[in-house]
Amino acid sequence: MTSAATPPDGTPGKLRYGWTTGACATAATTAAYQALLTGDFPDPVTITLPKGQRPAFALATEEITPGYARAAVVKDAGDDPDVTHGALVQATVRRAAPGSGVTFRAGPGVGTVTKPGLPLAVGEPAINPVPRAMMTAAVGELAARFGDPGDVEIEISVANGAELARKTWNPRLGILGGLSILGTTGIVVPYSCAAWIDSIRRGVDVARAAGRTHVAGCTGSTSERVAAEVHGLPEDALLDMGDFAGAVLKYLRRHPVPRLTIAGGVGKLSKLADGHLDLHSGRSQVDLGALAALVRGAGGPADLAAGIETANTALDALQQSRARDFPLGDLIAAGARRTAVGVLREAPVRVDVIVIDRAGTIVGRAG
Repeated sequence: MTSAATPPDGTPGKLRYGWTTGACATAATTAAYQALLTGDFPDPVTITLPKGQRPAFALATEEITPGYARAAVVKDAGDDPDVTHGALVQATVRRAAPGSGVTFRAGPGVGTVTKPGLPLAVGEPAINPVPRAMMTAAVGELAARFGDPGDVEIEISVANGAELARKTWNPRLGILGGLSILGTTGIVVPYSCAAWIDSIRRGVDVARAAGRTHVAGCTGSTSERVAAEVHGLPEDALLDMGDFAGAVLKYLRRHPVPRLTIAGGVGKLSKLADGHLDLHSGRSQVDLGALAALVRGAGGPADLAAGIETANTALDALQQSRARDFPLGDLIAAGARRTAVGVLREAPVRVDVIVIDRAGTIVGRAG
């Protein structure tokens, strides 16, 4: 059973929005606490999101005993390829000591924070501040309505969450044992960049808190492996940059780390060399004319420049250059480094760039 409410923007022909794990946890908590107070579960259960929307969620499970009440909803992420789409998010609400207020506990499938640098203290359940605030507000509203002091422990669990968490940044960020309960608006926007960029920022925060003086922004797993091998970097110094070079650079501009390595394939880093900060194929393209101009500007053979201008891909351009023993990879690295330094402005961050081919061979370096 999925949420009863139609996610926003469910217009035919448009991608459907969905609900965050934080919204689902709030709905389950609201239903469980009301059952603890009244003996009955509201189904569907309505909650208030941070921006005032009032969606309703159908309950997937419900259970009540003398010591606790438990309810769960199935997460609907809409049309977003969210790893937690379809996950069962469950809340168990128990009475707590008088005056203790609302406290949180990680149940099965929800992680625990083990490294500093996150918006939660080490040892805390990985239930982020906004979902905590949403659940606390829901408890407060019901406590006021039914004349209860509202002293409760909320345990959130996610079925199969430990396995799902392996597909996220959580292990690298030091969130162990399961997923994080996330969300700042309660709504999942399909194919949103926001979650990935937030993970990049948290990755920088964790690296800084661990005292790392060198981090690497990598476009994929192969470039990540190469950067780690070249510089001997630990896992928490590796940032899964993906296409979001601008997000890494802008965050480091405000929160500097002394050294940054940018590592990636020739295609994506040629776009960075050309000034693009979003390296996604749908939002920026390799400019073969610009690559040809790099060759001409470096005094390269005119026929090589002409061949690159009509190449099929950046990889084709690289292969033509390597056949002529011309260092196009180094020129791309230098251009990418110039773009990065320009975005960092006066931030005290030294930058080097590693360009690789599809096999993971280093074909260009700068800095």
